[in-house]
Amino acid sequence: MDYLPSIMAMLLCVALSGYFSATETAFSSVNKTRLKMLSDNGNKKATLALQLAENYDKLISTILIGNNIVNIAVASIGTLLFVDMLGDIGATVSTAVVTIAVLIFGEITPKSIAKENAEAFSIFSAPFISTLIFLFTPLNFLFTQWKKVVFKLFKPSSDNKMSQEELLLLVEEVQQDGSIDESEGELLKNAIEFRDLTAEEILTHRTDLEAVRIDCSKEEIAQVFTQTRFSRLLVYRENIDNIVGVIHQKDFYINGGVTDKKIEEIMTPPVFIHQYEKIRDLLDFLRANKTHIAIVVDEYGGTLGIVTMEDILEELVGEIWDEHDEVTETFEKLDENTYRVDCMVNLEEFNDFFNVDFESDSISLGGWVMEYLMRVPVKGDKFTVDNLEILVSALDAHRVSYVTVKQLTPELEAAE
Repeated sequence: MDYLPSIMAMLLCVALSGYFSATETAFSSVNKTRLKMLSDNGNKKATLALQLAENYDKLISTILIGNNIVNIAVASIGTLLFVDMLGDIGATVSTAVVTIAVLIFGEITPKSIAKENAEAFSIFSAPFISTLIFLFTPLNFLFTQWKKVVFKLFKPSSDNKMSQEELLLLVEEVQQDGSIDESEGELLKNAIEFRDLTAEEILTHRTDLEAVRIDCSKEEIAQVFTQTRFSRLLVYRENIDNIVGVIHQKDFYINGGVTDKKIEEIMTPPVFIHQYEKIRDLLDFLRANKTHIAIVVDEYGGTLGIVTMEDILEELVGEIWDEHDEVTETFEKLDENTYRVDCMVNLEEFNDFFNVDFESDSISLGGWVMEYLMRVPVKGDKFTVDNLEILVSALDAHRVSYVTVKQLTPELEAAE
């Protein structure tokens, strides 16, 4: 008996099984942005592939129909072939041979190749699979109706949006994969977390504000401009909770000298926001009001601090330094296990740096220290939390400005 036609038919079925498996993997892994770029550049096959990727339900139905047909066919032909060749043991041999062949050449190998060349293979397979979609239209229609029935019975969740945690994890995976470098990864993470930040989390606190009374002399104001090197100063009446304006340096100095106008005439009206304002909305708010500073007020209407356009941008791109800024290290390494830490640092950033999980209602490290001690700290206060020994090393009035943090190894903990 001539077994060649049966063997050729089996080889063709395994090849088609490999094609369907590779196509499924390619379209599930394809980067639609790259396909769109190729399509915009005039690649007609890329346009077709993009259309198929957008209509993934019909595509996957066609692939599954085709894959099952060829897999059943190769199993049937193989059984007939090996039974005819080997008799009673033919069915067992056929099962082993067909399973191994389909696994290696119809599943594992084509899927591995397609995953690494998703765009190229999806473009290659697009014309043939689109023809099959047309031929299998009646079957696809039946499966679509069945899918609707299943959805009505089980009512799956319709919330398929990625959470912020999933997006951050995706960025980390892409970064580890080498598709983006560390700086690009940090920028993407900042942009994802940007939406949930509030004014309270990035403001400059009232204790660090530079402001002048509305009845200050111009000589006093000029001195503050010189000492602080700020381009803008807040103006208040009676106390810092009653801010009435903002003076810009370019309006204060005219033609190389101090302006002759009164302070009330050159200052611009302040804009106020509440402490829970989302900075994504605040950016648009500042642009609409054509100002760089917003006064943050607390629930009692008092001045909590200020947020500037620079503060917002720094949350996206990192610290922005100009030639007048005094460069300070947030985490200054003193020795192998000891750091001097600025207490203005965000508690979340502190947690990430030391790989701990301290929780607090306070945003800054200094606030957490006061909350932990449950009193106003004094210089020399020392306590141990987890594997960290924390020493209050510097105070500014009643506020903790710096702490010394020692990471305790098992040997150091035993010595302590």
